[in-house]
Amino acid sequence: MRIFTHLLQSLSSRATVPRKECTCGWSFDRAVADCSLIIERPPTTPSGSPLVIRCKNFQVYQLLLPQEKDCVDIQASLIRLSRPDRYGELFCFSFQPNVDKEEREKAWGFLDLHAEFSRMGIPSNLWHITPANHEYRVCDTYPSELFVPKSASPAVIVGSAKFRSRGRLPVLSYFHRDTSAAVCRSSQPLSGFSARSLEDEQMLQAIMKSNPASEYMYVVDTRPKLNAMANRAAGKGYENEDHYTNIKLHFIGIENIHVMRNSQQKITDVGDMRSPSMGDFLWGLENSGWLKHIKAVLDAGVFIVKAVAEEGVSVLVHCSDGWDRTAQACSVASVLLDPFYRTIRGLMVLIEKDWVSFGHKFSHRYSHLEGDPKEVSPVIDQFLECVWQLMEQFPCAFEFNERFLLQLHTHIHSCQYGNFIGNNGNKVLSAFIFSIIKLQTNDTF
Repeated sequence: MRIFTHLLQSLSSRATVPRKECTCGWSFDRAVADCSLIIERPPTTPSGSPLVIRCKNFQVYQLLLPQEKDCVDIQASLIRLSRPDRYGELFCFSFQPNVDKEEREKAWGFLDLHAEFSRMGIPSNLWHITPANHEYRVCDTYPSELFVPKSASPAVIVGSAKFRSRGRLPVLSYFHRDTSAAVCRSSQPLSGFSARSLEDEQMLQAIMKSNPASEYMYVVDTRPKLNAMANRAAGKGYENEDHYTNIKLHFIGIENIHVMRNSQQKITDVGDMRSPSMGDFLWGLENSGWLKHIKAVLDAGVFIVKAVAEEGVSVLVHCSDGWDRTAQACSVASVLLDPFYRTIRGLMVLIEKDWVSFGHKFSHRYSHLEGDPKEVSPVIDQFLECVWQLMEQFPCAFEFNERFLLQLHTHIHSCQYGNFIGNNGNKVLSAFIFSIIKLQTNDTF
């Protein structure tokens, strides 16, 4: 089952979540188990044995159980369920919604890239779908169908992919009908200190020429310039303006996932303070740097919007690998540029397109499986906060309210649906196949 189809069916009601029996005989929400981040068992008191469950979506459950043995058993069960080793153990593979099999299978086709790009009004004489990534041959973290300039030859497409980190070549993310300017996305080039690729240079030239009204294009590197320069020592880096004709390079300054993880932890600590004074709260908020980082993401979106809508200039957006800060910047720009993305269905389509299909690492960033804690970071949390900040300023411009954002945030962590469990669209497709096999065989994994 996919969350977006479910939300469209039951936006006004809370989803019914099956309950999971633990080894001690107690019953609790499996969604709570999958969302659990820290399970603490404070010392036993005369009133009973306390248990504190801190969830990834910032909810905190405090239980007081009469028997210490029950408390120990529940803690052990929650720890086991909250740290699965493989995808088959995630909640979405045991969740049984009250929907028939055909509806469940149909839900996996929620996003139709053809229909979405047709809605944008892409001119077929300038852009088209390339077969180069059929069966993920060029890039396994991109969609299998990619929109590229029609003037870009297959050799240019493949050559550009070889010169980009993880093979994530420049492709179309959004087309602005009024100005014919495009928002494209990629990863950083493998330029080092002096390397170059004629095919990659030709690809950017093709993007620029696909906007007949402009004689140049922007390359927006969302990283701080010092970080991008440091990557040159590892054979990566950013575009050399002497090699790429008619580009203007612009750095934004959004920090990396490690800085963001630490910032979120600091602001979480502020929320855990007991009866703080207003001064203590404001100092903690400022010290976390969280709002500074949110502003940086919003600034990236605003720069892209001004380039595309006011100057009529196409933009290529990238960070390092193109699946974190790039997704943030492109998504914020899309929300600002297109009122469709400010509707309920539109925001769902945007997340499916720019996050799920373009390879945001949901499994790593939100610790769905046991793995490296250094890979965890609140990337899409920041995007949702950016949307919330815009809603606060322009409430009449949005079809939804913060309840919808909170529902999305909860299910990013709950693993109740298949959208957010993989690291790219290819992984989600594998999960779909896995779920269909499970439905047909009625196996228990």
